[in-house]
This record gives sequence, C-alpha cells and structure tokens, in this order.
Amino acid sequence: MYLALYERVRDDIIAGVYPHSKKLPSKRNMADDYKVSVITVEHAYELLEEEGYIISKEKCGYFVIYDPDKQFPVSVGTSENKNKQTEQQPKTDKDFQNSVKNNNETSRKDAEDGMSYASYSRTVRKVLSQYGETIMERSPGFGCEYIREAISRYLSRSRRIQVDPRRIIIGSGAEYLYGLIIKVLGHKITYGIESPSYRKIAFIYKSEGARTEALSLTSDGIESKELWNADIQVLHITPYRSYPSGVTASASKKHEYLKWCNEKNAIIIEDDFESEFSPSRKPEETVLYLSKGKNVIYVNTFTRTIGPFLRVAYMVVPENLLETFERKVGYMACSVPTPEQYVIAELLESGEFERHINRVRRKKREEKK
Repeated sequence: MYLALYERVRDDIIAGVYPHSKKLPSKRNMADDYKVSVITVEHAYELLEEEGYIISKEKCGYFVIYDPDKQFPVSVGTSENKNKQTEQQPKTDKDFQNSVKNNNETSRKDAEDGMSYASYSRTVRKVLSQYGETIMERSPGFGCEYIREAISRYLSRSRRIQVDPRRIIIGSGAEYLYGLIIKVLGHKITYGIESPSYRKIAFIYKSEGARTEALSLTSDGIESKELWNADIQVLHITPYRSYPSGVTASASKKHEYLKWCNEKNAIIIEDDFESEFSPSRKPEETVLYLSKGKNVIYVNTFTRTIGPFLRVAYMVVPENLLETFERKVGYMACSVPTPEQYVIAELLESGEFERHINRVRRKKREEKK
C-alpha cells in the first residue's frame, strides 16, 4: 500500500500536481483522501524524502524540493537541513581522506554481504544435475539466452525495469563492459566522469585511448554548472553511493541528468554498483527506469551481490543502439564461461538471489536504526 501511494505521489510531483516548494497534504488528510492508514502515508512520505522529492520541516509538514523547470535544483529546507546536506560532501583534503577511509571501512564490511557457500554450492549442484552437457556448449557472444531472459525477468519484478533480453549483454566484470562501450561509441568523443570516482574508470578510458573530463561531485551529484558547460558526449555516473565519496544522486539530480542527456542528444552510462543493497524499503530508483530506456546504457555486476570470486556483469543497451553494438562487437566471444552463466540464471530463477538480497537489506536496515 505504501509503495503504491509513494508511486502515485511521486508521479504527481513529477507531473507538477504538487509543484516545487508546495506543501503536501498532511498525513491525516492524505490518509483520508486515499482511504489508507496514517502509518501507510508516513512510510510513503519517508521514501519520497529519502529519494529527494520532498523534505520535512519540523512542525510545518512536508514540502516539494523536486523542480523539473530549474537547471540547478533548489532546496526549501530549514537551515539545519541545508547544513546537513552541505556536510555530506568533504571540502578539504583532510575531509576527503576521512571520507575515503570511512568508505574503505564500509567496503570491507560490505564484503561480508556475499552469498553463503551453502546457497551457491547447492545451486551449482542443481545446474550440473539438471542441465548436463548443455553447460558445455559454446556461449553466444552476448551471453546465453537462459541468463539474459532470467536477468530480464529479475529486472522486471524486482527493479520495475522492462527490458527485452536481446538488449542484455553479459561480460566478465564491469571493466570489460566499459571496454565494449568505448569500442562501440568510439575514441574520438569525450567522456565525462565523476570526480572523485572509482580510479579504474578513468584508467580504462585512458587505456582505450578515449578522452575524459572530470566533473566535480557535490552533496547530491555532479555540480550543475560543470555538467552543462562540459564539452562531453557521454556521461558516466554512479548515482548510488559513488565511490569513494559515498555521494548518492537525489531525485532532482537524476532528472537533471536526463534533461541534460535529452537536450545535448548525449548518452548516459549508469553504473548501478551495489544499489540492490540499499537499506530503503523499496528498490533504488535507477536513471534507466526514469528514462524508459532511452539513451541510457545500464551496467551492473554480480561481483558485489554474490561474491568477489565471481567476475560476471551485464549491461542493458538502448534499443536504438542495439544494432550498432551487434555490428561492432557482436563478433566477439562471450568472456563468461557457460557454466557460470547457468548458475547465475538459476540463482535468479529460483528466487535464491532475491532472498539473499532481502536478507542483506534487512540487516542494513537494522544496523541503521
């Protein structure tokens, strides 16, 4: 119920029914309007606040901070809230080093979130007994049909993303897929990357001979002036907990990325690393979902969610780029062995993967309290 209400109010905010700075109905009035409990409304408002659509002001209520008409999103929160937002972004070298240290410690703790040996080994045995010699067959270049269809169904039921399996490409890690993207989009264009960002991203672009432009991160994403003034054709972003800064893009910032993409006729590469482990009570809202699949290349990996021993990732390419990908890199052999593809597909189809994700998310919610 609260998810349905969240989606209804979110869509109304985006459509302008509740414009920027407008106060939302009280929780009691909203509950009366939609014939739900006040607790249901409270949960829905909490989710809207988590994602940056609204902000709460003590003893005043909830106000809309999402603004589709402004290039530079403006908050209407109290000075306390504004100070809290500003503090999220380190301002000095010492602050940044502390931020990196904290995120490194978090990453070491996150390593404990991998799937259990019992779950993984049980699935391996099932695949060996059920599929027999099928797993010894050569994989098509973009991956086996079984895993691509399994990922498509998983994205639909768990991430609210509708994807044709043909648009899914399997590869041995996100770094490998970045290389494929560069081969398709070319070396003569400039790629915008977050600063700071995961150091391997810049290294891969450089090793492939591509030009990059570093764009500074603020408390909720890339600094707007730098984004709009940058001479780039592709934007590489990590909207959820960018490493090593820990910055998560707000709803306004995600919509700004898409506005920039549409007006500049550009392409966004969305690196959705570890957002499945968000402690929120709903799936993290991806830029791919908001874009309806247009001009966004979505990249995700099982290395984080299943375990570091597994070098398997996938990307979803836009329909209008599929033929180009097939022509330029479709000839390449898939870099992931067929048995591993079947094991991951079985984890997705059996529900084992989602049960694991839900266990980790529950643990993170308890730790957050």
